[in-house]
Amino acid sequence: MSGASRASGANDSGSPSGAGGGPSGAGSACGTSGPSGLSSPGAPGAPRVLPAGPYALLVELADGEHAEAFHAELLRRRERGELPAVRDIVPAARTVLLDGIAEGEPGARDRLARELGSWRVEPLRGEDREAVEVPVIYDGPDLGEVAALWGVGADEVAALHSRTAFRVAFCGFAPGFGYLTGLPERLHVPRRTTPRTRVPAGAVALAGPYTGVYPRPSPGGWQIVGRMPDPGALWDPGREPAALLVPGTPVRFVPVDPGKAAALPAPRAGDLQADSRADA
Repeated sequence: MSGASRASGANDSGSPSGAGGGPSGAGSACGTSGPSGLSSPGAPGAPRVLPAGPYALLVELADGEHAEAFHAELLRRRERGELPAVRDIVPAARTVLLDGIAEGEPGARDRLARELGSWRVEPLRGEDREAVEVPVIYDGPDLGEVAALWGVGADEVAALHSRTAFRVAFCGFAPGFGYLTGLPERLHVPRRTTPRTRVPAGAVALAGPYTGVYPRPSPGGWQIVGRMPDPGALWDPGREPAALLVPGTPVRFVPVDPGKAAALPAPRAGDLQADSRADA
């Protein structure tokens, strides 16, 4: 993971290994009268802008939904040419890091920090591009426990999960691991009391508001409901971007029968306009 990814921090939320964490809290608030010269709007729910080195800003948002909307707004403005040159835009659970802001241009970071507070950020809306389809065999070891928490039969978990429109909020924990949001609050589930020492690659798992697909074997404390037949597509260093699920990508899970999984084509990244460096 790049230095930018570490700064923005997957530890805004608990990692799939079961380790929890609070907000990153990096740096100090940028008050209008503070020594940094950066502004920080004081209205409830307004973003808090923190300096993160000479060419970077860390923007703290009220919650994950606001962070996703702010990240989407940044991508739209960059596409329209309304942002100064920014090398990396790295979202996390409740923050967005802007790194490499107009390097070599004095004052560019501070000017952008002052502008951020006046932005009108549109609520997160449905993506107008094709979703990445991820095939899933819903036979995970925690399927029964998740069904009980949802108050449905085990065979209904696949239907509820696969009908959900997901979006990659941010990446972290391991190369190619995306934190997907979209499940309604009533379907949020806790992590396992005892994490597993080894979760296989391709495991599709739930924790809190997130769904994730493990790109490689690792310890994990999330509730496993299924498996992706060929998880190799999640992370391919020979592809650009290497991660299949980059921030901003719409995702749909497609239930498949075990006997037909071998004949499925690998998922394709498709028309990715999101930031491809977020999990470099």
